[in-house]
Amino acid sequence: MPTQEGGGMKAPTFTILAERVFGVVTAKTAASAVRYLPDRVLSVVDTRFAGQTVNDALGFGGDIPIFATLSEVLELEPKPEALLVGIAPQGGALPEEWRGMVHAALHAGLDVWSGLHTFLSEDPDLASHAAEHGCQLVDLRKPPDDLVVATGKAQQTAALRVLTIGSDCNSGKMTTAIELKRGLEKVGLQAGFAATGQTGILLEGSGIAVDAVVADFIAGAAERLTLEADNGADVILVEGQGSLMHPGYSGVTLGLLHGAIPQAMILTWVPNRPNIYGSNHDWVKLPDLDEVIERYERTLSWICPDVEGQVIGVSCATYDMDEEAARSAVEHARNVTGLPATDPVRFGVEPLAEAIHDTWEAVVVNG
Repeated sequence: MPTQEGGGMKAPTFTILAERVFGVVTAKTAASAVRYLPDRVLSVVDTRFAGQTVNDALGFGGDIPIFATLSEVLELEPKPEALLVGIAPQGGALPEEWRGMVHAALHAGLDVWSGLHTFLSEDPDLASHAAEHGCQLVDLRKPPDDLVVATGKAQQTAALRVLTIGSDCNSGKMTTAIELKRGLEKVGLQAGFAATGQTGILLEGSGIAVDAVVADFIAGAAERLTLEADNGADVILVEGQGSLMHPGYSGVTLGLLHGAIPQAMILTWVPNRPNIYGSNHDWVKLPDLDEVIERYERTLSWICPDVEGQVIGVSCATYDMDEEAARSAVEHARNVTGLPATDPVRFGVEPLAEAIHDTWEAVVVNG
């Protein structure tokens, strides 16, 4: 059962279901749990990597073992407390071929945690089986039912509001925000975190998945999270979603801009991606970095012309590049934009944390 800690859910120990999809991009929820909750992840299920470790498969994550079947996991001690569905794909449905493994987990007494759009707790078959075995179906994406339309109150925060934005989806907005939270502590700033997606909620223990919210209330959800994070923090890090350039996900991006009204933005960028991610949208060519920045800054200026929300740094996702190419991409971002740039996972988040610190001093301390 999920327990409460510091006002949010404490993650149980997991085995992660990522059958035939375990990877940095193809199973973002799984990869992030491995990177940021390593003490809670006991094992992974994916037949392709059976007998290997997570580090073998991803290049990070240590010696967490990977198994071919859930039955092998259930024979081990200690047994995990829950099964984590390690994906959140387009459309968000549970793969039909995984349903048997979810049933097997429930039969063994494991809770099931999911960030899918399709809520497992509303699936009559799974809900009945969970009740029969005294298990919980935890839907990380399920929003509260008391959301309201945004009112602009986010402008009243004492803390500096920073939103991670993307040139595309799957560009590292959540990872950048998590890395920034750690990095800001090193430069003496307390950061509040507004989790707006299923993986951020998993890691932080609370939040609202804004892409599961009725459109009228997306900005209101972002506003609520921003105000809640303004609790003694110096900086509020709002986890970004989607991209203004993405035909499928631009709505949530705009809602976050409207609701959080950021005073600064960190742009995430995938150097090796000339087109929008995914076969459904690869017909959309991505604009150059400087044009992406201009689009975000102009959009925010329409929303609230009194707030000088600017892009102050670039986070480069170079996970699929060798060392030389990655360094070249970061240098390109610096040269094109004139802004601090880094891959926060590969090369450290310090340039972006320092940019936020300087902005905090200018806007909050001396403003």
